[in-house]
Amino acid sequence: MITTTMSLKSNFFATPCWGRHGVSHFWSQQQLVTILVSKNRKLGRVHCQSKTAEVEIRKCSPFLESELLSGNGGLPLTEWRSVPDIWRTSAEKFGDRVAVVDPYHDPPTTMTYKQLDQEIVDFSEGLRVIGLKPHEKIALFADNSCRWLVADQGMMASGAINVVRGSRSSDQELLQLYSHSESVALAIDNPAMYNRIADTFGSHAAVRFAILLWGEKSNLVTEARQGYPVYTYKEIIELGHKSRVDLLDSEDASKTFTFQIPIGRISVANKFVLGKQYSYEAINFDDVATLVYTSGTTGNPKGVMLTHKNLLHQILNLWEIVPAVPGDRFLSMLPPWHAYERACEYFIFTHGTEQVYTTVKNLKEDLRRYQPHYLISVPLVYETLYSGILKQINSNSAARKLIAQLFLRISMAYMEAKRIYEGKCLTKDTKQPSYIVSLLDWLWARTIAAILLPLHMLAKKIVYSKIHSGIGISKAGISGGGSLSSHVDKFFEAIDIKIQNGYGLTESAPVIAARSLTCNVLGSIGRPIRHVEVKVVNSETDEVLPPGSKGTVKARGPLIMKGYYKNPVATKQAIDANGWLNTGDLGWIVPDHSIGRSRNCGGVIVLEGRAKDTIVLSTGENVEPSEIEEAAMGSSLIQQIVVIGQDQRRLGAIIVPNKEEVLLAAKRSAVVDSETTEVSKEITVGLLHDELRKWTSGCSFQVGPILVVDQPFTIDSGLLTPTMKIKRDRVAALYKEQIDNLFI
Repeated sequence: MITTTMSLKSNFFATPCWGRHGVSHFWSQQQLVTILVSKNRKLGRVHCQSKTAEVEIRKCSPFLESELLSGNGGLPLTEWRSVPDIWRTSAEKFGDRVAVVDPYHDPPTTMTYKQLDQEIVDFSEGLRVIGLKPHEKIALFADNSCRWLVADQGMMASGAINVVRGSRSSDQELLQLYSHSESVALAIDNPAMYNRIADTFGSHAAVRFAILLWGEKSNLVTEARQGYPVYTYKEIIELGHKSRVDLLDSEDASKTFTFQIPIGRISVANKFVLGKQYSYEAINFDDVATLVYTSGTTGNPKGVMLTHKNLLHQILNLWEIVPAVPGDRFLSMLPPWHAYERACEYFIFTHGTEQVYTTVKNLKEDLRRYQPHYLISVPLVYETLYSGILKQINSNSAARKLIAQLFLRISMAYMEAKRIYEGKCLTKDTKQPSYIVSLLDWLWARTIAAILLPLHMLAKKIVYSKIHSGIGISKAGISGGGSLSSHVDKFFEAIDIKIQNGYGLTESAPVIAARSLTCNVLGSIGRPIRHVEVKVVNSETDEVLPPGSKGTVKARGPLIMKGYYKNPVATKQAIDANGWLNTGDLGWIVPDHSIGRSRNCGGVIVLEGRAKDTIVLSTGENVEPSEIEEAAMGSSLIQQIVVIGQDQRRLGAIIVPNKEEVLLAAKRSAVVDSETTEVSKEITVGLLHDELRKWTSGCSFQVGPILVVDQPFTIDSGLLTPTMKIKRDRVAALYKEQIDNLFI
């Protein structure tokens, strides 16, 4: 039997709505509609009476909670309204397919899509049971794992907002983020991390409860225990599962299901009540899903408010860049709170893929072991792979080394000719070449490519196939989160491993543009993804510049953040009144050509550094240091480099050398004897100067004096961000005295 109870409080803005039985009703925005549905859901008599309901409001993801909602009279929805909605859809489509493999945690974990969906639902309900409320902030300070994913999505599904960071951040930084975000509770990686931060948080932060994602409470030291409850991951899952069973099984369960269903321009709340205890209100597109604090390369971190709409835009539009299919395997090693890794993870799980968690230490072995179809990572990882492959080649016998190097040169020449005849060469020139010149250019490139192709195929069989078997990446490597060096880009192209370079910011959730498999133009970041607008403007006048002209890159679309948390001034500086986000990056857009070498590059974006990183010499010349740094990193002797020279007559550089490679180079050059185990600083500087001249010869500016430092820039020293970007200002401040002496 169905009993409907209505209480009309006003008659304005009456809106038609259709129930699941096709019965049309009219009600106002302030009208409470109560439907009591019996277990057998048979349509019975209907009567109306005035009634006031006292309910506890809970936020939910309608698709994810469909087992609870649709079974009790909830309206079916036809589109995802929040990020956690993706899991029920994926569970129904891919059920028993393996979703995640996490081999390095205790216990090692493998979960199917059904299991992952159930785990997220239980974790979400467990958070409600222990008192987490909608819109409250909860800090998620942990590293990459399957339980991080469950916790992240469980928090979102409960309507809470998670504040994310990794375990390698300092105690003070974590406390700053916790306090600034007004978080009420903690989810922490393991007991070791809890023991480390407990004193700092215990005396400076109000914590309602803490959750250990891995490990047991028995591993907490007595001194670390504070005056709030600590739960293990399993306890949260068990609490949530029991609560859900009670809600589903109870004959007298008191639940209210609320959906925000847009009708025309009015968003109407349809409330379907079973009793009078809980009110389940659907999470809205524009609700904040997470607070992601920027890495702070230029100052204190700012809390980026990303909404469900921002993240769903990425989930729904990345397939054109990464056409994943069920069964594709991805290797995951980036921090999951990095917006790039996070959005990509959400996306790939909507296509039935398998994600394997790895670590920096295990990456090489896991590439060989799991043979991933895709690797989503940052440029540093591809640079490391590049260096490792070259090192392996150089360790072979002289004959094998010579053959491999010869094949590499041939393949690079072949790929260059191929880019020309395919029309994938960059140009700033708006004027098209003549038809005759274009035709001759095409014929020449086609001929060269035809001559070199057999040798390139032979190289694939003899040399590159061994590289492929060692690292997998059979479909593509996706690079983002930083600038990909040209020499690395060309190397992987030569050995037939596709690298797709992308671009974005935390503030854009993050992907703005990326190279697709069909338009993989080297040296670029590709075209904007769907529903994203990009323009290049004059940094002083904000005038839109024509293609080929360098200026500040701006972006607009449903991916742009809601703003910086509690920082309206910074928000206004970043996003203008028309919704354009100032990326702070300098770049230009390739002009459209119908013929010639660039005919397939129109609309492709090329970046040329950060506006804030620009070095202004005393001569008045502006220098983009990233161009020089990327070129210099082609040298195996250089581990890290920061170009300096603000207000000086010439450029300089701070270099962390690769001591092992420097020693080998010194022995090859016979500047030290074969028994030497350490190279002097004078010889090191000389070798580095030679390397810089070699690798940066094509750059507009050359580096003068060099400061060699022994200690690498690390996260622990505060000179690297958690996303592995060098904090230029801190490096410059640390070595200020030496830099001043360098330019005397």
